[in-house]
Amino acid sequence: MRYEELTGRIQSHADLPDRQAAERALRATLETLAERVPDGVADHLAAQLPGEAAESLRRVVSGHEASPRQREHARTRGEPFDLTTFAGRVAWRSRASEDVAVREAAAVLEVLDAAVSPELMTKVGHVLPPDIRELLPSARAEEA
Repeated sequence: MRYEELTGRIQSHADLPDRQAAERALRATLETLAERVPDGVADHLAAQLPGEAAESLRRVVSGHEASPRQREHARTRGEPFDLTTFAGRVAWRSRASEDVAVREAAAVLEVLDAAVSPELMTKVGHVLPPDIRELLPSARAEEA
């Protein structure tokens, strides 16, 4: 899927006013997701996305290289946080309220579910805690 198609679908699913809002929601969700999942999962997700979207994931993963302790933790588990923290980080990054950020993140994850392999989205669901997993499309959330 091309970047323009990806952001267009996010704009439509989240009922956003313009493409820039969709890009903010995508970037905020992917960066926060990259903090929460193991680096290998983030790398696989980046490999299946258009370059502009993949950059958000890769930027976070490359930041983990700064500290050996952080690198080991990020490589194996990701940073442990719940939906409240996830929503707060997405909201801060996208300059939206937490309620809006959760709605937009769910739309981003729904579009990602259609854009990448089903196996990868199932893997993403497996590494997320149950409260964040609920943002995945219902079929993926149930599989995980």
